[in-house]
Amino acid sequence: MSSVAAILTGMQLLLMCFMGAAPRVPWLVSGVAHAGGPEGILSIPSAASLARCPTRCGGAGISYPFGTAPGCFRQGFELTCDHNSTRLLLTNSTTEILGTDVNSAYASIAFKITLTPGKTTYTGSWESPAEGLNIDFGSHMYVVGCDIEVVLFDSGTNLTIGSCISMCLGNKTLMGEMDAAVHGQCNGLGCCSIALSAYMRGFRFTLSRRDGVARTPSSSDAEPSIVKVFLTEQDYYFDTSTDLYSSRIGGIFPAKLVVLIRDQPSCEMASANKGTYACSPGSSCGMLKSGAGYFCYCNNNPTSVGGNNPYILDGCIEGYNPNPRGNCTRSCGNMSIPFPFGLEEGCFAHEKFRLACVDNKFTVLDRVLDRGGSAKYHVTNLSVEGGYLDIAGMLNDSSNSDDGLVIAHAINSFSEFSQEFDIRMRWAVTNLTCGSASQRPRTYACISTYSKCINVTHGMLFLGYRCKCLNGYYGNPYILDGCKDIDECIEHPNDCNGVCHNTPGGYYCTNCTHGKVYEPTKGKCVTSAKQHNLLLGITIGIGCGLGSIIIALYAIILVNKWKQGIRKKIRRAYFKKNQGLLLQQLISDGNTTNKTKIFSLEELEKATNNFDTTRVLGCGGHGTVYKGILSDQNVVAIKISKIVEQNEINQFINEVAILSQIIHRNVVKLFGCCLETEVPLLVYEFISNGTLYGLLHDDINAKCLLSWDDRIRIAVEAAGALAYLHSAATIPIYHRDVKSSNILLDATFTTKVSDFGASRSVSLDETHVVTNVQGTFGYLDPEYYHTGQLTEKSDVYSFGVILLELVTRKKPIFINDSDMKQNLSHYFVEGLQEGALMQIIDPQVVEEADQEEIDDIASLAQACLKTRGSERPSMKEVEMRLQFLRTKRLRKTHHLPEINDEIELLFCPQASNSDVQLHLVNGITRLPSEETSRGYSLEKELASSISWPR
Repeated sequence: MSSVAAILTGMQLLLMCFMGAAPRVPWLVSGVAHAGGPEGILSIPSAASLARCPTRCGGAGISYPFGTAPGCFRQGFELTCDHNSTRLLLTNSTTEILGTDVNSAYASIAFKITLTPGKTTYTGSWESPAEGLNIDFGSHMYVVGCDIEVVLFDSGTNLTIGSCISMCLGNKTLMGEMDAAVHGQCNGLGCCSIALSAYMRGFRFTLSRRDGVARTPSSSDAEPSIVKVFLTEQDYYFDTSTDLYSSRIGGIFPAKLVVLIRDQPSCEMASANKGTYACSPGSSCGMLKSGAGYFCYCNNNPTSVGGNNPYILDGCIEGYNPNPRGNCTRSCGNMSIPFPFGLEEGCFAHEKFRLACVDNKFTVLDRVLDRGGSAKYHVTNLSVEGGYLDIAGMLNDSSNSDDGLVIAHAINSFSEFSQEFDIRMRWAVTNLTCGSASQRPRTYACISTYSKCINVTHGMLFLGYRCKCLNGYYGNPYILDGCKDIDECIEHPNDCNGVCHNTPGGYYCTNCTHGKVYEPTKGKCVTSAKQHNLLLGITIGIGCGLGSIIIALYAIILVNKWKQGIRKKIRRAYFKKNQGLLLQQLISDGNTTNKTKIFSLEELEKATNNFDTTRVLGCGGHGTVYKGILSDQNVVAIKISKIVEQNEINQFINEVAILSQIIHRNVVKLFGCCLETEVPLLVYEFISNGTLYGLLHDDINAKCLLSWDDRIRIAVEAAGALAYLHSAATIPIYHRDVKSSNILLDATFTTKVSDFGASRSVSLDETHVVTNVQGTFGYLDPEYYHTGQLTEKSDVYSFGVILLELVTRKKPIFINDSDMKQNLSHYFVEGLQEGALMQIIDPQVVEEADQEEIDDIASLAQACLKTRGSERPSMKEVEMRLQFLRTKRLRKTHHLPEINDEIELLFCPQASNSDVQLHLVNGITRLPSEETSRGYSLEKELASSISWPR
């Protein structure tokens, strides 16, 4: 009998678990705002009353007691949503809120201070516009910058909170060493921090330069003389996976502001006034310090109507979770475990629906007993449609039976027997009525479309509510789309003496169509013999027609495959003719990581939309250039050269192999080629900002003017690239078509020498090569024109013409005042001999450059334009003289940087009538020793190419 008594006690407790908690005491609240503002709430709202309230502003979430609309926030916690910028702000301030939860708001409190010359002290301050929002305990102020000292004060008491100093390692950036020293924390190297006092409402600070100098740690990622001051949590660690200082200066860091209800000074006084008390039933009140206000928190952490929000009615009341996680185990042995029951955490709707699977054999329901300990019940069946559990008995560790089962022999007044030793237990979702539960949409259990709610009673005892599928549907009403339509035509096929038509939740019958009769044995309408013969003939005819169509389609497919095979053979033939195997061997022997690729014609056709004319970038003497987008989204320029002689193919392959090895920041990179056409195609990197020719000569009124510093920089970069080709490349390369239209400018307006269609490579022991004369009038070397002997001095002459274009802003062949075409080289030489140099120089150059610089550049251009090539300087000498000229100018204008520092180029002003804006930005000025060095590693090339266009 003692075993039976234990079972009955456990069964009573089990039933009470499924009955749910006792009905909650009604909590009457007023939706009317009290004195202090017509829009702020001083009572406890319900989740339904807040349903209309905005919950997001841009990317920031809004949780009550915060809100932006009238009736959506507790008095003193109003926020403003700036719809123009989609930013959430503290009302009456410019402080941006990044997000909120029930007891805190996360604000962006940051100051970006630009240190200006001659000023050594800066100040800043922040004050919370709401009395109930204070800075969280444990917050820190972080200061990012170099050689600065910061002192922090409490704005309320004016007391000093603390100070810190941020230093940098001299004038060296050494980012790797800095990262290793910092290890993601602020320790005074480029960044320092100050701990804030507990729950401050506001602060102010003073920032001072040390020794009157403030330097920026990184010359590549941070603006010079910029200091960032911001607040964030104590345990915040910086992300050092990217550049340390640029991530600190450019990032957004949240500062936590905690909620304090200030309408009453303490929990005791607040709870005495039920009309304005902020804490809902099921929550508790807490205080930070006496007289400062109070805050609310839930006693536990349930899934609730209010989303675990102590400031909302029922926000802390135990609820029901209608949304289980995915990938849940839904069976134990041969028994199915449908939702709301579950075996794993997150797979059941409430703790009382938790089951356990023992050895994958049988299911156990474990419940705590009121006398201590727990009882485990063996569940043999459960039904979500019927709302019951079948329990075979209680598991008892003291039992001597092999399976640990003790069978119940008594009838519980809350249960019923389904057979001699089985107990059927009725259960409910919660102890709410259907009417009350349906008013709580976030925890309402009947979420299937075709489900309904029914109240569950046992005799006179009200248990709560459960869900059931509507008539004509079956399945699980507790999951989305869980109730499925019953197909009565399949379940009850003989209910219709004709054609059965299933409908959602029902069915209807119609008579058999003409020519058919109902066959009771088959339960359907069948065709009569006469109709059967007719249908047979139709079927044969349709079959023959379909067969003919299939044969025709198969023939078309075979013809297309045959044509594709011919095209492939032609492409293979061109590939072999164009020495594709030789080129593959040449480029495979390279030791660079970025090897040249041999593209297929199909890939380039797809990239250019079958070489659409809208993709044409330009046409020149050596072919047409198309813009293409590869499958990896890289943007490239694809050049189709004009027809070449067969004896030039080997030379072309050799030059492609040579150009593929050129890695220079001022030479357009060759990505690869395609050899499957009669004339090979070249694939270069895409340069987005056009040519130097267009910048100098095309529609000058619609474009801004180049500064003198810009012109010298472009000349230095172009000369460096040509010098590299002449003397630093593996095999010297003569460009043979140097002109301003072959000098491109990328997205950062860095110079790129391009178009090697006329270029020739020479062995190291050759002084010149004899070729057919190629080039562009106005740039063509007269000696090369008359002798046909191509030397490096031919490129020097052409570069001299580019120098004249830069200083005169005239075309190589231009129309003079007499409306006659005139050669720019002859025009310049004649003007120099007549002493009229300043009359032919661009007025802007005359205004910006001094006489010595103009004389130096004119002297260099005159030397490059010598008639005899032997009297001209080499490109290396030209580059060095230009570097010397640029360095002298920087020293004169006090702009010469220290090592690894950056010099900003002047921005090009916008022309008033221009449709095109040119901005020459981020130009890098280096010392001559660095600029003339041409040893570029692959790592440097990859690092510098991050900002290049693709």
